[in-house]
Amino acid sequence: MTAPRLSAPTGLIAYLPTPVQHDCVDVAAFARLVERATAAGVDGLGVLGSTGAAMHLSREERAEVVRAAVEHTDLPVVAGVSGLRTSLVRAHADDAQAAGAAAVLLAPVGYVPLVDAEVIALFTDVLVGLDVPLVVYDNPGTTRVDMSRGLLAELATLPGVGGIKTPGPTTGPGESRRRVAELRAALPDGVTLGFSGDASGPAGLLAGADTWHSTVGGALPDVVVPLARAARAGDETVQDAVANLAPLWDLVRANTGVRVSATLVELLGLVETPSLPRPLLPLDGDDRAAAARIIAALG
Repeated sequence: MTAPRLSAPTGLIAYLPTPVQHDCVDVAAFARLVERATAAGVDGLGVLGSTGAAMHLSREERAEVVRAAVEHTDLPVVAGVSGLRTSLVRAHADDAQAAGAAAVLLAPVGYVPLVDAEVIALFTDVLVGLDVPLVVYDNPGTTRVDMSRGLLAELATLPGVGGIKTPGPTTGPGESRRRVAELRAALPDGVTLGFSGDASGPAGLLAGADTWHSTVGGALPDVVVPLARAARAGDETVQDAVANLAPLWDLVRANTGVRVSATLVELLGLVETPSLPRPLLPLDGDDRAAAARIIAALG
C-alpha cells in the first residue's frame, strides 16, 4: 500500500528576515521577529528563504535559525535548505528536520543555471531519508531556472514532495484563476499549491490556491494577515487593499525582498542597522526614504 502523501503547511506563510550583526546571526532579535509574527496571526513561518539570506549563512548558522524559530513559536516552520551542492542541501535538510521544521523548501540553485535533468536529480537525491514534506520552490528571478508546468508536475509526483511554491500571476484575478486551474490539473492530490509575489498572493488565495508565501509577511505581519484572511473568506474587495499597497510592492520588485524586509525591520526599530550579511546592504538614500514613507502611511 502506498503511504499517504505528506502535505505542506497552508495559509499565510510569513517569511522572516535573518538579522546579522558583526557577521553573526542575532538570535535574540530573530526570536523577537518570530514571536511578533506569531502573535499577529500568521498561519506559518518561513525561514532561510530568499528573504532570510540563507545562501549567505553557514550550515551552523542555518541550523541555529531553524532551532530558534521552532523554539519560539507553536506554528509550523518551513525551512529553506537550498545550496550549491547536493550534499550540502541534504545536510541542511537533515538539520532542519532534526530541529523540528514542519517542511523544507528547496529551490534549484546553481552558479550555472541547472538544466531539467539536474533539477530532477537534485530533488530525487534530497528526498531520500526526508521525513517531512518538501516544498518545490520555483524562483526563476533568483535561480534563472524557469520551471515549466511539465517540470513542476514531474517533481510533484516524487514521493515526499508536499507542495509547490511558484510566482503568482501579475495580470489580475482572471489570470490567477486560470493559473490555479492549470496547475491543479497537473499536480497530484495532496500536493499544496502556493503563490509567491506579495502583489498577487491574495488573488491566488481568492482563486483557490492553498498558500500565500509572503515576502514581507515576516516584516509587516499586521499588514498582510488581514489581506490573507479576507482573501481566504472570498472577499473580492481585498483587491482594492492590495492595490493601495502598490508603493510597497514596487519597492520589493525594484530592490528584492531580502533588502526591503531587512530595511523595514530596521526602520521599525526591531533590529540594529545594518542587519544583512555583507556584501548585502539594506536600502539607503531615496529607497530607504520610500520605505520610511510606507511605514508612516501604514501607521
